[in-house]
Amino acid sequence: MKLIYCIADIYNPGGMERVLLNKLRWFVRKGGYELMVVTTDQNGRPPFYEFPPEVRLVDLGINYKVDNGRHPVLKILGYFRKRSRHRRALTRLLMQERADIVVSLYPSESSFIPRIKDGSKKILELHFNKFFRQQYNRTGLLGLADRFRTREDERIVRRFDKFVVLTREDAGFWGPIPNITVIPNAALAQDTPPYDTNNHRVIAVGRLDYQKGFDRLLRAWAKLPEPLRKTWRLDIFGQGEWEQMLRDMAASLGIADSVDIHPPTNRIFEEYAKSAFLVMSSHYEGFPMVMVEAMASGLPVVSFNFRCGPRDIIRPLENGLTAPEGNTVTLSFMMQMMMINPERRARMSEEARKVTRIYSEDAVMTRWEQCFKDLLPF
Repeated sequence: MKLIYCIADIYNPGGMERVLLNKLRWFVRKGGYELMVVTTDQNGRPPFYEFPPEVRLVDLGINYKVDNGRHPVLKILGYFRKRSRHRRALTRLLMQERADIVVSLYPSESSFIPRIKDGSKKILELHFNKFFRQQYNRTGLLGLADRFRTREDERIVRRFDKFVVLTREDAGFWGPIPNITVIPNAALAQDTPPYDTNNHRVIAVGRLDYQKGFDRLLRAWAKLPEPLRKTWRLDIFGQGEWEQMLRDMAASLGIADSVDIHPPTNRIFEEYAKSAFLVMSSHYEGFPMVMVEAMASGLPVVSFNFRCGPRDIIRPLENGLTAPEGNTVTLSFMMQMMMINPERRARMSEEARKVTRIYSEDAVMTRWEQCFKDLLPF
């Protein structure tokens, strides 16, 4: 079976990239697949993760992201020009490759790829949720574009042979779409040391931008009693345009001595092993891979109850704690409850590891294979 994945880029250390890598490794081990990843914005940069040599990597050189930061009118005009070039380049490639299945991870080709008549079945795989375009609360022309594109999404997803979302919660938001199906991301079992209640470090992982909400996390951390901030640390791993703003914010809140921001690492599981629990302050997710990876490593989770993921994954008081979305006072209180009770953390650690039973790689990938078989005539 020839299988092509379309994604914007693979040079970032994001969850979507890591999920794709894990899938491709599984397909390589299983055998019987010819695999390709097609990007638009790699721009000569190497992949952050090491992809198997059996996977062909092709970049179309569209580079949508170079227009980020331009005037909204110029950005919109540039986007439409590049999308036209993208459509022509991807059409040529798919007509040449004649894949069995083409999966779009919801970059720009999702608006036109179902119309490419290369003989492949088209799958749209959403790693966000239905409302992801509106989470930034942008105003003006860009806000108008966000609202328009959200309405367009409802039409776009119906054009695909299969539309895959990651949680039952998100499927409910889309409503009775006939081609929709739920396939979560897999949680890989990790060979990590036993949980150490002596670890007094809280870890957060993600891109340093609006979506991950680390400004909210810093405000919650500042609300902790001072004695706890003197004996506990918050380590954030990530990169992005908010880095300096977050450092300045930590200084202005008087918490810089207990907060560090570290660059991304491809050895994140070693960092989980040095931590007491994970905290997530996102505004939204599709299926938070950081959450399930940390839980697979034995970390309980404290999280806002954002859309989507926590309602599917966290069992409050068993494997983690949730705070109402955006309520930094409650998030701070939940972190405090974790910090002062090592017995609770240890008990939740055991429950957290069970996430690998619910979202085992073989179970999830078997569902993907069945999805492919349902679409193909043989």
